[in-house]
Amino acid sequence: MLRILEQSLRIGVITESPPNHDDAELTRLGIELRRVIDVRFGRSLAIRQVDAGSCNGCELEIHALNNSYYDVERFGVHFVASPRHADALLVTGPVSRHMETALRRTWRATPSPKFVIAAGECACTGGEFGVSYASRGAIENVIPVDVKIPGCPPAPLDLLRGLLAALTTRIVAP
Repeated sequence: MLRILEQSLRIGVITESPPNHDDAELTRLGIELRRVIDVRFGRSLAIRQVDAGSCNGCELEIHALNNSYYDVERFGVHFVASPRHADALLVTGPVSRHMETALRRTWRATPSPKFVIAAGECACTGGEFGVSYASRGAIENVIPVDVKIPGCPPAPLDLLRGLLAALTTRIVAP
C-alpha cells in the first residue's frame, strides 16, 4: 500500500485538458438557442432521448450537455423521462429489431407538433451496422426524421448546433 501511495505522489495528478473550443461560441449558440425556444415555445424545450441500440458514445456526449461546463438547461433545454412530456425526440444508434416497436410507440406517444433528431452516424445512416437481421439501420427507416447530426459521436457543440438547426428549419407551432 505504501508503494502505491509513493508512486501516486511521484506521478502527481494527471487529467485531461479542457475542451479546446471558445467559450464565446458556446455562449453565442446558447443565447441563440434560448431566443429561438422563447419564440417557438414561449417556455423550455423538453427532449426525450431514446437509445435505439447505440454503443453509448453518443449518450456520453448528450450527458455532457447537462454537466456544469455546458449546462444546457440554462438555455431552456430540458431532458424529460416521458415522451408524453416531450416536444422532441433525440434518437441515437441504429434501430435494433428489438427496439423498433418501442421507438414507434415512443414516437406515437409524443404529442404533436413534434420533431425527431437523429444524433450520431449510426442514427443518420445506420453506421457500420446498416440493415441486417438484427438492425433496421438508420432512424428514418422506422420513423420520420427532421434533423440529422452526424459524427461518431457528435461533440456537445455539434449537438447544440443540431438543436438550433432543428428549431430554425422546422416550423413548430407553439
